[in-house]
Amino acid sequence: MRQRDEFVEEMKARLDEWNADIDKLTAKARQASDEARVKYQEDIERLKKRQAETQQRLDELQHASEAAWETVRQGMEDSWELMRKAFRDASSRFK
Repeated sequence: MRQRDEFVEEMKARLDEWNADIDKLTAKARQASDEARVKYQEDIERLKKRQAETQQRLDELQHASEAAWETVRQGMEDSWELMRKAFRDASSRFK
């Protein structure tokens, strides 16, 4: 059970970091030209969608039975990888 609790806490911390990073990108987008702002906003919306999906997976993980733990954990890790990739892609366009 300790491993599960540690994993959940690590994922919560990562989501908090992503939320802060999304906020930074949002601030950057506000300072961009109108044309660039539209593109940045599309990226930010995709990131927020991925973040919401990842948060949902985390909620499922927290409430999963011991029998379902590994399956739900794998889903969380997959969701996390998609979030990481989306953020990396969006961040590269913000430079």
